[in-house]
Amino acid sequence: MNEMRKRTVDKSGSSPQAGPGEKPSSVPPPSDAVHSDAVHSDALPERRRPARGGSLAPFRLRLFAMLILFALVPTVAVTLVGVGTANRALSMLSARSAWERIALSGEQALAAARTAPLTVDQRAAVERHDAELRQSVELARRFDFVAGRSMRLVVAGAVLVVLLVAVGASRVAGHLSRQLSRPLDELVGWTGLIRRGRPIPEQPERRGAPEFEVLRTGMRTMAQELDTGRRRALEAERAEAFRESARRFAHELKNPLTPIRFAVDRLRRSAPEELRETVEVLAEEAARLETMAKSFAQFGRLPDGPAADIDVPELVTRVARSTVPDRLTVHISADEPLPLVHGFHEPLVRAVTNVLMNAVDACGASGQIDIGLRLVAPYVTITIRDTGGGIAPEALARIFDPYVTTKPGGTGLGLAIARQTMEAHRGSIDAVSTVGVGTTISLRLPVPRRSTSTET
Repeated sequence: MNEMRKRTVDKSGSSPQAGPGEKPSSVPPPSDAVHSDAVHSDALPERRRPARGGSLAPFRLRLFAMLILFALVPTVAVTLVGVGTANRALSMLSARSAWERIALSGEQALAAARTAPLTVDQRAAVERHDAELRQSVELARRFDFVAGRSMRLVVAGAVLVVLLVAVGASRVAGHLSRQLSRPLDELVGWTGLIRRGRPIPEQPERRGAPEFEVLRTGMRTMAQELDTGRRRALEAERAEAFRESARRFAHELKNPLTPIRFAVDRLRRSAPEELRETVEVLAEEAARLETMAKSFAQFGRLPDGPAADIDVPELVTRVARSTVPDRLTVHISADEPLPLVHGFHEPLVRAVTNVLMNAVDACGASGQIDIGLRLVAPYVTITIRDTGGGIAPEALARIFDPYVTTKPGGTGLGLAIARQTMEAHRGSIDAVSTVGVGTTISLRLPVPRRSTSTET
């Protein structure tokens, strides 16, 4: 028997020491198999992540350069085209050389005309023509001077425009590159935190493109869902490890119980009177071991078989009558009518029985147990409140863990079985307790949609 227990302890990671339907104690649960996933994930070699901003700095520079080029290339092209067009237009408008050639030929013609005999009117016309010719040549020279200076001003203005556009573009490009690279840097850092399973830090809302805020919200939601899935996976592995150890322990414990019961029955029939008390002690201990084996077997087995519609008030009333002793006062109140729930009858009976046994043990010699049955859509809620001593806050967080008990000789599986049953029915169980006042445990069972629609 000792070898069997030692073998069970080695496989499960801890020695089960508790009884069904108890509140918590400090008996630690098996940890080797339970936390294997967490240990495995922590032990994985972490890839070396580039320094913060190391991979995004080139991106910011490229983005800055692209924005600058996007602003400057069209500006420079338009400026060059404008300067070239202005240069060609001014060159076409400039007629200084033509006027000088006209003036030279005109002076020669006027000189020849002056040598010929002319009337007074003819000579006056020749002089007027000579004056207008000289004035036109002077105007052409002035226009050519102004055109040359204007071209310099056009080139200087074009250079100034390009410089102003470059300065403005650099400021705008720098602002935009920061606005785009900082959120990306932050989001890349978040991906590293998500990969390592760490929480995303809470940060105040930043100004910027609303699309980035939508992306931040989406990544936070994704991180929360991944964390929830990771915790559920760890919890499922932990529960499976507990169930496997419970099945093995129940199997190893049942093997010697059958011959022990037969031996005790034979001793009862043939033992002398002075050994009667000893035989009864053996019988009681054998019965206790059998109860313990049944508890472990129940915890190691999920509800199976066909499900059926269950009348919750009838089930709770029957369990309360068979579980709560006469020394305690029981008050049951229920909403009318309560819809039927769909589930497994015997596992639900065990779950409610375990919770009521906890309440009975908490009340001790006297006290009161209040049972409330309420419809809080989409659940039927069973609330069991006792007037016992309550549970300390540090112990309350562990009351649904397997192998946690305060009762000597118990298995610590009562509330663990209740939680397992609720989760198998897609329900939940929780506890609220005040030291010196009492404890309230709530079991929630989902109502089928057809029942909910009928009630509404």
